Amino acid sequence: MLQSPLRIVVGTLLAAMLCSLPRAQADVKPGDVITKDNAYKVADLLSPGNYVLVREGMQLRIVPTDKLDWPPPFKTATEKYSPQVQLGADGTLKGYVSGQPFPLVDPNDPQVATKVMWNFSYRPLYSDDIDMRYPEVASFDKNAAGSPLSYYTVGHFAFYNNVGRIEVPPIPVDPDGVASGIRYRFGFYPFMEPSSLRGYGMVRQRHIDPTIEDNVWVFSPTTRKLRRESAAVLSDAIGALPGFSGGGGSGYGGGMGGASGGSAYANTLDPDSYFGFSAKIEDFNYRFLGEKQMLASVHAVHSPEPQCPFDGGKTICPEDWEMRHLYVIEADSKPGRDLTIPKRIFYIDSEGWFITASDQYDRNGKLWKTIATFNTYRDRPVPDARVAIYPYKRMFQLGLVDEDLDTGYSSVVYMPGATAPDRECWYIDMGTVDNAFLEPQALERAGH
Repeated sequence: MLQSPLRIVVGTLLAAMLCSLPRAQADVKPGDVITKDNAYKVADLLSPGNYVLVREGMQLRIVPTDKLDWPPPFKTATEKYSPQVQLGADGTLKGYVSGQPFPLVDPNDPQVATKVMWNFSYRPLYSDDIDMRYPEVASFDKNAAGSPLSYYTVGHFAFYNNVGRIEVPPIPVDPDGVASGIRYRFGFYPFMEPSSLRGYGMVRQRHIDPTIEDNVWVFSPTTRKLRRESAAVLSDAIGALPGFSGGGGSGYGGGMGGASGGSAYANTLDPDSYFGFSAKIEDFNYRFLGEKQMLASVHAVHSPEPQCPFDGGKTICPEDWEMRHLYVIEADSKPGRDLTIPKRIFYIDSEGWFITASDQYDRNGKLWKTIATFNTYRDRPVPDARVAIYPYKRMFQLGLVDEDLDTGYSSVVYMPGATAPDRECWYIDMGTVDNAFLEPQALERAGH
């Protein structure tokens, strides 16, 4: 079958780019197991923050590099619509319909960093909707011995896109997007466990108009009220959201009052760090730091992911890691944005376009937190799946580690959790959620 001109150009450019890269260090090879005792071998192959995780005990199983391919509908949409996409002088996206906005990435382009970020924002993980059921978030202290300080399990981690749809009608734009001006809706609700948090939840709406901030609602079963929140708090740990704890604080240590007001939930993960980065692209300035061959977990084998036995459960391990070609992007919040995390450095896979690692810096420019993501590439979430079976392999995330390097505390996201009643859990572009499912009123009903 003849390849389209776009595919030929993309393949040629990628091959030339890879050939021009310096050879990666030969310190690691498939079959190696990296432990804290030989962590020095990967010092230049991980982000500075992720390297700390290995030195603390997170083990890496090195496997051969394998390919990630886009879902066929995503390829088709990219070929059809990308020629009309442009980037404004202010970094806003113009003419986007669906697929990847910028399949041709030129490192010499002065706007390359922002284009890479828009490619991440419209990555092939999902285009229409996802319903990730029963994720669990467990938090550990510096001297963890396997038992989390606290945890929560949530019913749904769900998105619905009004723009960029390619698989589930309406395609390519849901009329709701035209009427409401909303690009996508996200929901993280209801909290199932522990019982003191049962019913909590959050929904978030991202607007098409870059001048409109995200709409955020939180429901508290304690007050039985749905409350609107400022998007500015979303770079803070979720425990510090006013709707959960009454406000105040930043970084690690936010707590959510339980039904009696006496219990608390400790957490390091902020909502702007879901999937590695979930903040508005337009709220940051970006700088291209280069391309590099580095290690990442993109063909993870476990579901649910295991609690790492070598660092007290603070991370996920052992898991498969391989050499990947990554784009390294620095994101700095624009002036006037009072964010808890003003600077982040992302490591973005050049095939999957997801963030493999993110190092986060405090307001003094010091490395503060680090994120490691655990991704996979399969045609079904688990071998015995009966519903979530796809006609081609898809990329999705099975876990995320967020550690505060100052305190040593970490939050680990298992997608799904070990006790999930649904073994499949990942439902991608299957029409399992819609706009109504992610309205604030749906959050409130679920909380009651």
